[in-house]
Amino acid sequence: MVNPFLFFRKNDVQEKVYSPVLLALVSMLSLVSSQVAWAVEVNETNQPLKASPVLQSIIDSARASAQESYEQNDHGLNTALKEMSYDTYRSIRFKPEQSLWRDENNFEVQFFHPGFLYEYPVTIHTIGQNNTPEALAFTPDMFSYDGTSSALSSLTDENSGFAGFRVHYPIKNKAYKDEFAVFLGASYFRLVGKNQVYGISARGLAIDTALAKGEEFPHFTEFWLIEPNEGQPITVYARLESPSVAGAYKFVIQPGVDTSVNVESWLFARKDVAKLGIAPFTSMFLYGENSEQQHDDYRPEVHDSDGVLMVTHAGEEIWRPLTNPARLQVTSLSDTNPQGFGMLQRDGEWANYLDAEANYHKRPGLWVTPETGFDKGHLEIVEIPTKSEIHDNIVAFWTPELAFSEGSSRYFSYTLKTVEQNPFQSQLASVVRTRQGKAVLPGDEFKNDNLNTTRQFSVDFSVPKSMVFDGETTKLVVQGANGSISEQRLFPVADGQEWRAMFFVAPKQKQTVDMRAYIEQNGKRISEVWNYVYQPK
Repeated sequence: MVNPFLFFRKNDVQEKVYSPVLLALVSMLSLVSSQVAWAVEVNETNQPLKASPVLQSIIDSARASAQESYEQNDHGLNTALKEMSYDTYRSIRFKPEQSLWRDENNFEVQFFHPGFLYEYPVTIHTIGQNNTPEALAFTPDMFSYDGTSSALSSLTDENSGFAGFRVHYPIKNKAYKDEFAVFLGASYFRLVGKNQVYGISARGLAIDTALAKGEEFPHFTEFWLIEPNEGQPITVYARLESPSVAGAYKFVIQPGVDTSVNVESWLFARKDVAKLGIAPFTSMFLYGENSEQQHDDYRPEVHDSDGVLMVTHAGEEIWRPLTNPARLQVTSLSDTNPQGFGMLQRDGEWANYLDAEANYHKRPGLWVTPETGFDKGHLEIVEIPTKSEIHDNIVAFWTPELAFSEGSSRYFSYTLKTVEQNPFQSQLASVVRTRQGKAVLPGDEFKNDNLNTTRQFSVDFSVPKSMVFDGETTKLVVQGANGSISEQRLFPVADGQEWRAMFFVAPKQKQTVDMRAYIEQNGKRISEVWNYVYQPK
């Protein structure tokens, strides 16, 4: 099968790859909610108005743009810049001494050269203490052009724009300013905290992901960089454009052990949007401990993220391990006003990756705490088959139930935070690993079971010290759709620090099996919910 779409990764470079293959929804998990859907429109209560005239003008610009036809602005970028190779693009380097606010502020900003994949540059404005925006003119003096790129410096002018920017701040020590945030390509941005390395990406907006007509990729077109005062976070405004949506964004970014971003967005529909994706994540999962097929690789696991966690409005914690499916898989978790959700790298043990270059054990998770606009809807998870770790094949986002129709508006606000392994310390038993294998009972080892499609799953829960296993009152609950569950067992392991759940799953006619498992004690759920989708090979 040809992948319907993938994200090509080379360092910070990301490229969309399309195919005419029709996308099919393979699996849909739904936690039904009966509450009425509603949405927060852009109005006087959520606009800055006179309190921030620059931001208000950006919102007004987005509103006016949505009334007009969509046009992309390539800033007159020379064809030779658009067609340069990856190696040529990498030979163009920003000069650190040209950084914005160099030696004037704890924050410094460096810029990316337009061209290669970045055919539609962004306009950069700066806002200093006088609160007056000033356009930052492009100049080749900001960059060094080495090797095959040496002839390209003369092909730009002051209006060429930039591909994007990265922000530096001394989060590890005062002697060096570390890069902790980068905005580059479409509406992508990446964040890291003090002890983390780049992995998962966030996006401003996702539109029509995993639909047969093809995904629409909005672009940030302009940025306003506000010089921070001493001890304050950095604030960035942005304009977003796509064939269907015009928008304005405000990012308040605070670097630290975990970097946090307060996000506000004002969106205006130019056309009807079939599927609106809010607070989107893009990541990579090639294989992990839960993968059925063994890979010919010295590394035990290869992934930027290993699962999705959602805390519902009622406090139910749902853990959904990621997979690299045999065919496109789209699943969802429905709720109204969830307390939080995110895509995590819960496994942070070096020994489980053994990769000294990619450092997958240091990849951060991203956690969203919703504030406004996350009413009735669902968290959608898209998993795309891939054979290489250079492809971002995992996407997740919140989709409101209420349609986003031409002429309408939406306001959203949320906090986005990088996390190491887990966003909070749960009071429940939490899944630490998922494994599967051939279902073989003692005495059956020598039988010819090539036709047996039954799988054995082993799910280990880490339990708080206050929890005591009692075989009489402690119960494993496993539920499955499109398959039968048998041989359920629950018992302590690792000197009682973990409890192991084991069971057999027999798919019906090789159908995709949707499963839920959790632990009860005295009739009360005491674990998070393990939620898994198994595709028989």
